[in-house]
Amino acid sequence: MRYLRRFLTKSIGFVRNRHAEAELDREINAHLALLEDDYRQKGMSADEARLAARRAYGNVEQAKQSHRDERSILWLEQLAQDTRYAMRQFRRSPGFATTVILTIALGVGANTAIFTLMHSILLKSLPVADPKSLYRIGDVYTDCCLNNGLENSNGDFDIFSWDNYRQVRASTPEFEQLAAMQAGNQLLSVRRGANPAQSRPGEFVSGNYFSTFGVGAFAGRMFTDADDQAAAQPVVVMSYQTWQADYAGDHSVIGGTFYLQSRPVTVVGIAAPDFYGDRISANPPAFWVPLADEPLLNGTNSVLRQPIACWLYLLGRLRPGVAIDPLQQKISADLRQWLSAQDDYQGHGFPQLISRVHVVLAPGGAGIARLQEQTNKKLYLLLSISLLVLVVACANVANLMLARGMKRWVETSVRMALGSARSRLIRQMLTESVLLGCLGGLAGLAVAYAGTRTILALAFPDALHSAIHATPSLAVLGFAFLLSLATGMVFGSVPAWVTSHADPAEALRGARRSIGDRAALPQKWMIVLQAAFALVLLMGAGLLTRSLQNMEHQDFGLQTANRYLLHFDPMGAGYLPEARLADLYRRLELQFAAIPGMQSVGLAMYSPLDGDQWTGGITLPGKPLPGPNDKNDALLNRVSSNFLDATGQTLIGGRGFSKADNEHAPFVAVVNEAFARKFFPHEDPIGRRFGIYDREDIGAYEIVGVAANAKYTDPHEDAKAMVFEPLAQWQHSLKDPIFVYLEAQTHIAGAVAMNYRGTQQNLEEAVRRALAEVDPNLAIINLRSLDSQLAGNFSQERLVARLTVLFGLLALVLTSIGLYGVTAYQTTQRTREIGLHMAFGADRAQVVGMVMRRTFGQLIFGLTLGIPISLMGGRMMESQLYLVKSYDPWSLAVAIFVLAAAVAVAGFVPARRAASINPMRALREE
Repeated sequence: MRYLRRFLTKSIGFVRNRHAEAELDREINAHLALLEDDYRQKGMSADEARLAARRAYGNVEQAKQSHRDERSILWLEQLAQDTRYAMRQFRRSPGFATTVILTIALGVGANTAIFTLMHSILLKSLPVADPKSLYRIGDVYTDCCLNNGLENSNGDFDIFSWDNYRQVRASTPEFEQLAAMQAGNQLLSVRRGANPAQSRPGEFVSGNYFSTFGVGAFAGRMFTDADDQAAAQPVVVMSYQTWQADYAGDHSVIGGTFYLQSRPVTVVGIAAPDFYGDRISANPPAFWVPLADEPLLNGTNSVLRQPIACWLYLLGRLRPGVAIDPLQQKISADLRQWLSAQDDYQGHGFPQLISRVHVVLAPGGAGIARLQEQTNKKLYLLLSISLLVLVVACANVANLMLARGMKRWVETSVRMALGSARSRLIRQMLTESVLLGCLGGLAGLAVAYAGTRTILALAFPDALHSAIHATPSLAVLGFAFLLSLATGMVFGSVPAWVTSHADPAEALRGARRSIGDRAALPQKWMIVLQAAFALVLLMGAGLLTRSLQNMEHQDFGLQTANRYLLHFDPMGAGYLPEARLADLYRRLELQFAAIPGMQSVGLAMYSPLDGDQWTGGITLPGKPLPGPNDKNDALLNRVSSNFLDATGQTLIGGRGFSKADNEHAPFVAVVNEAFARKFFPHEDPIGRRFGIYDREDIGAYEIVGVAANAKYTDPHEDAKAMVFEPLAQWQHSLKDPIFVYLEAQTHIAGAVAMNYRGTQQNLEEAVRRALAEVDPNLAIINLRSLDSQLAGNFSQERLVARLTVLFGLLALVLTSIGLYGVTAYQTTQRTREIGLHMAFGADRAQVVGMVMRRTFGQLIFGLTLGIPISLMGGRMMESQLYLVKSYDPWSLAVAIFVLAAAVAVAGFVPARRAASINPMRALREE
């Protein structure tokens, strides 16, 4: 109670501050009057008594401040006073305040924008109940959404079949719930009523998917295990974003019938607005479908009951108190035992791999962290770059604050001479700095929001309903506030310290040189720091720009002029049997070939660098079957006869496909140079034979042609060994169910390549008409030029390079402004010195040279510090570079030249102004 009473007393004293000040003045005056009476009684005159009383009492202002400290809540009152004082200073110098706030806004805004992305991608948990208790069985993210589960050389098992999932779920009661989800999203053809079909991302998940995450429905209901049964009515759950964007929140959607892959399903619910699925993605699922409905939608291409087809990730909620290591060992042992008991895993060389199989339980609070793994290095690189920009901005603002403080040095010195405490002055200046930092931070939030939206648009240009949002979260707002606060403290500390150490006696005598010299050293070092970091950013921008140019202008092995690619989904329109597919492909080629201006048309499973791939193991007659560790893989692609011509991929030997290579002709293949070097080194591959299905088709295919290497998968790597097979030829003699399934999958063409002489707009209209004539249920996924598709592989690299260039130019501008301000201030401080030089015969050129020598001296110090840092920074970002050395001399030379040119311009303007000084007038003014 005593402390509460004291607090209330002080609070009331603060509210009644004006009355307390008047009372304090009366008390001090009364005390001084009593002292004067005492001295007059001792025989002093009135003036002598007044001076003696003042000396005896001491500094009146300090006494007042001490009394305020006792009667008030010190920090609160002083904060209010300092804030009011700072606002008055801003009103007196609006240009200075605006410049500082904008500078801070750019620095803080850049960092906040990058942190917004980092928080959304790397640091954000799934919007589900208790994400900390979620664990994934597996910690590797496969490049393929369908394999045998034994692809990892170290035995790490991370992707499961449906049968395997059911076995793990039944044998691990340590999980309260264990859900399965498709490893890769599937594009679904979606149609409602008579509306045209649209292509939307979907995901097959287990019936306990939503209950595992603890996610409820916004409207309707979520499906359950009862919906995930073969005999259950087909149902789906729609995402909230799709419901709003595509159907304007129409409540009749719930319970309505939709056609997915031309099959009727019922929408039973709308997911919660903030739920985007089990992984952060630029295109999260629009529909979630029970696993049991996968055969209905995919028909004969279903993988649900393929015993060796692994295509599911497992993620579940552990019970409290379960130890991770023992559970990992238990699941691994059970998994090895189960795999060994499966007939389909006893062939194909798998037993040797099964003995090494193990699982790793990884935290699953962030979901399936595929995007995190792909982008974390780039995001950390961007954050490092933006922090350098912030340092340059802080140094620039510190110089502005220091120069402004020098203009107020007389005021500061007089206040100190009158008794103001040094700590009080420092506190006032820091309050002004922090207030500017916070105002700059508020402006930086607007910069961050606009910047984040721009970055997302550049990084994910094809995203429909991205799970990554530009709106700052509470964590981002907290980061921006702390960053603004820290920025204010950093750029305000040095000016406050230097300015507050002015000598009152020299100030009263009018000596400017002492304080000016004291401020010059920090100003110069801050310019050196700015120049060094600007060089680092410019060097980084040069390296990344050259790397991007090398990526974009490399030899892809294709002719891109007038080439266009259409991606579509025949499965979504119900084209599953072999006969229907063959008829569809025939009609598509005829319709597209009839388009005016069309030079050639070809169909394929996938097109160059479209994000898809298909890999098989190659067997050669007369040689032992490859072992599980042998590198016998090659890319497989089924194409029609004109596909290579339509994509501009040239033949360097043999022949291409023709119409004669049909279902009745012997099996033939065209391979690329990489394939020939890998499997037939120092031999002519024409006429040689190979197989792709182990023992079942050894020597089935004869090589009739060799194509030049072209990149179909990773543009950062050399072209991989690749086989082209005719789309019209089908192996019907295969016995193994998995081979039968794979053979069927390879005949589903998803791309049409076109060599078209005309505009893309005219082509798009003609293609839509041609598709509608063939089948109006065929949905277009995208239509773009081959150039555009190739460039789309470098969107993230292009974004990083552009942002680095932007940050480098921003740092260059800030450094130039800072150098200009410091040089102008220093020449003003040395007006008398310059006037003396000119009075004794120095001409304008000599004065300009004197100022420029000092300016370039700071640049040399900056280069001395910046070049080693740039080289170290280049080594740190070496993994992000393509065909560029981290110590690239060209990039370093350009960065030095650009920085030197900016410094020359920034220094020449005040140097020329200094050379225009009238020596006699300068001497009179001093």
